[in-house]
Amino acid sequence: MKSILKYIFLTLGILIVLGYIVFTLWHFSGNNKEIVCRELEIILSDNDKIKLISQRDVALILEESNLNPMGKTLKHIRTESIEDILQNNPMVKTAECFKTPSGIVQIRIQQRCPKFRVVGMSSYYIDTDRKTLPISSNYAAYVPIVSGRVTVSMSTGELFDFVTFLEENPFWNAQIEQIYIRDDLKIELVPRVGDAIVILGTLDNYRAKLEKLHKLYLYGFNEFGWNRYKTIDLQYKNQVVCTKVGTQDIPPKMVVNELKDSIISSKL
Repeated sequence: MKSILKYIFLTLGILIVLGYIVFTLWHFSGNNKEIVCRELEIILSDNDKIKLISQRDVALILEESNLNPMGKTLKHIRTESIEDILQNNPMVKTAECFKTPSGIVQIRIQQRCPKFRVVGMSSYYIDTDRKTLPISSNYAAYVPIVSGRVTVSMSTGELFDFVTFLEENPFWNAQIEQIYIRDDLKIELVPRVGDAIVILGTLDNYRAKLEKLHKLYLYGFNEFGWNRYKTIDLQYKNQVVCTKVGTQDIPPKMVVNELKDSIISSKL
């Protein structure tokens, strides 16, 4: 008898809980349609680092598209349309829109992230997804500069990989300030320290070329100074060819033991 009563009470309890849940969902869905949006909350991810678009810009886009949710009932707010119009903006990577029972519409935006800036016939960024990104009127990203005869295919291809290598290497990330593409498509590097232009040539074997330059910095320039040369050419196998500045009395050819098989020579 006790087990039967226990079973009956347990069944009744389950039915009451299920009934309450169903009633709550029904009640909420009915009232939810009449709730008016009283606040628009726009959240920009990484806004302390990237400011390609502002909250004011987002609000203006919604206003011009007649998608401003303020004052509208939740049933008339089209969250998918809001997401679509914002994701069409070139500064926006992703956009998500939510409605809350309290009448708040929240928009979360992930901005695109510039990797380097191209300055040439036209100016634009290349973002971390290898896509072109227009220059923002609100924000200038502190990223490497690539100038000269730069094509989009080069920027999103091998040049992107080269910039990534520099970025991930602490020494080169601190040392290289600018990349210049000559008319013959050979690459020159502008360092932060010293006045010499580094001629890299093509991007073939760039790791080995930069390793020669690294040894030159460590074992050569620390001995005879950083400002005696105007160019440092890395294009030759097992050699670093330097063109001197002016007519200073610099040996036409110098071999540094620590460079092993690298020879430093000066063009006269």
